[in-house]
Amino acid sequence: MTPAERAEQITRYRNMVQGDPEDDLAQFRLGQALMEDGQYAEAVASFERTLVLSPGFSRVFQYLGDCLIKEGRKEKAVEVLTRGWTVADERGDRLPRDAMGKLLTSLDAPIPAPAAPKVEDDGTDTGFKCHRPGCMEGKRAKPLAVTPLPDAIGVRILRDVCSACWTMWLKDLSIKVINELRLDLSSDFGQGEYDRHMREFLGFEDEPKA
Repeated sequence: MTPAERAEQITRYRNMVQGDPEDDLAQFRLGQALMEDGQYAEAVASFERTLVLSPGFSRVFQYLGDCLIKEGRKEKAVEVLTRGWTVADERGDRLPRDAMGKLLTSLDAPIPAPAAPKVEDDGTDTGFKCHRPGCMEGKRAKPLAVTPLPDAIGVRILRDVCSACWTMWLKDLSIKVINELRLDLSSDFGQGEYDRHMREFLGFEDEPKA
């Protein structure tokens, strides 16, 4: 992304936040864009506001801690990352939890003790395990009947994500993403942002594999 495109992106998110200060998604994206632009102090403010609106948004703790490290605020970074690691562990958000563990180690800070394993519910065991962080279906998780998308990520969704989680994304959260971020899916930017949110929700933060 060019500096001009980055500046345009930051302006877009600033306008969205000004239009709706309670929009946690816009606050998060503003913080992310500012962080990527090296504006760490402002990114910290955006991420802190995001956590006020969404205290369980584990990825925000990771980015906030990273920004605090870059600002030289080690003590505050350790506090944020320790709290964030615990939140991520309790929610089953493995990728941000592990990333925060590495940041804590780099700061010579201890990693919290993991939460006790959750007892599986007594629902019917379908034999399918959903790998989306935070999935609440447990033994009741059912696989999708068909590949939901005609590409490699669709194959991965079919293999790793239950029908309930995919339905939650498709019928609820994806609409929120499109509406709140005012995405034009006919543009490269709009489609890219949509895909980015989808991968984060599903826990596919690495590149999808065929």
